[in-house]
Amino acid sequence: MKNTLETRLGIFFALALLTAVIVLEMAGGGESFRRGFPARAQFKNVQELKVGDPVRMAGVEVGRVQKVALAGDRVEVTMKLNNGTQVRTDSKATIKFVGLLGQNFVSVDFGTSGAPLITPNSLLETTEQADLNTLMVKLENVASGVEGLTKNFSGENLNNLLGPFTDFLKENSPRISAILANFQVVSTQIAQGKGTVGRLIVDDSLYNSALSTVTNLDSTTAEFKPLLEKARVTLDQANNVMTDVNQGKGTLGKLVKDETLYKETSTAMSNLREIFEKINKGQGTVGKLVNDETFLKNAKMTLQKVDKATEGLEDQGPLSVLGIAIGGLF
Repeated sequence: MKNTLETRLGIFFALALLTAVIVLEMAGGGESFRRGFPARAQFKNVQELKVGDPVRMAGVEVGRVQKVALAGDRVEVTMKLNNGTQVRTDSKATIKFVGLLGQNFVSVDFGTSGAPLITPNSLLETTEQADLNTLMVKLENVASGVEGLTKNFSGENLNNLLGPFTDFLKENSPRISAILANFQVVSTQIAQGKGTVGRLIVDDSLYNSALSTVTNLDSTTAEFKPLLEKARVTLDQANNVMTDVNQGKGTLGKLVKDETLYKETSTAMSNLREIFEKINKGQGTVGKLVNDETFLKNAKMTLQKVDKATEGLEDQGPLSVLGIAIGGLF
């Protein structure tokens, strides 16, 4: 190869072109030469997002930000996604950042597996993330609050807060000492088994009495078990009887469930009412006996005749009476 001017110029332009390609690749400008499809997303705040920032899915870079522009009261971000990237219609885009001073990027989730894939230039759903500046302001407010709290716990404030308590302890020091001494004496007596509380703690008599009571109660319960069993059997039998009555079995069950007796009783009462009504109206023999006074008069006359006849018979002998009776028959 001849070292001519044309050769040197060719090598220079080749190196310049290679350098330009490397610089574009590092700056993200090489995205214009890559194959892909566009997708859009609108945010309230893009948080310092700029052209060339990456687009990632699950941490894997799948494209680059191609354009950032205002669209009414929102900011529209146009992304160029690599061919083969499966972004679905319910996938959501979020602007995130790596660390406090890291690079911003657009994060796209997978969506649901059953949703269809987006078409080029589709508008994705978005979710807003807290602004870094807002977080810093909140952290600053928290730091200010902590600083104010620590100032409140300065030496002077602590003295003002604990001063009344200290004065109280100084004024009542003898009383507090006496109370503590009495408490020590009481605790010593309790530990030695003195007094009611001490005996309850140290003496085993209460435990033995309680154990004996429980044993006696257990024995009494064992004695009552046969009685309880009999009572249970009686209740079961009563339950069976009530079941039979509810099912209309037996005399009592028929009286409770069967309507035949009720109907017969109703019929008998109706008949008896009709009979009394006829008697009251003077119908029939009994009615006439109750309501007609002729029978009463005839009965009185008959009794009078019998009375007279008996008076006449008192003066005659037995044979004469017999003869008169026979004569009356023939």
